[in-house]
Amino acid sequence: MAIQGEGDDARVYRVVVNQEEQYSIWPVEKQSPFGWIDTGISGTKQDCIRFIQEVWADMTPSSLRQKTEMIN
Repeated sequence: MAIQGEGDDARVYRVVVNQEEQYSIWPVEKQSPFGWIDTGISGTKQDCIRFIQEVWADMTPSSLRQKTEMIN
């Protein structure tokens, strides 16, 4: 029995985002986890990760960013 490595992953994923503007990937055949919204982006694992790296510049949760902005 062969062990499937990350490079062999042929599954299709989608990019999901939560209310804190945090991103993740999720297999397309599964329902998005509660609280996560489908962004409409899907593809290989690497394609999805590449997209997230392009759009998710600040990993700070949005609620914490808002509190910090109020203080400054």
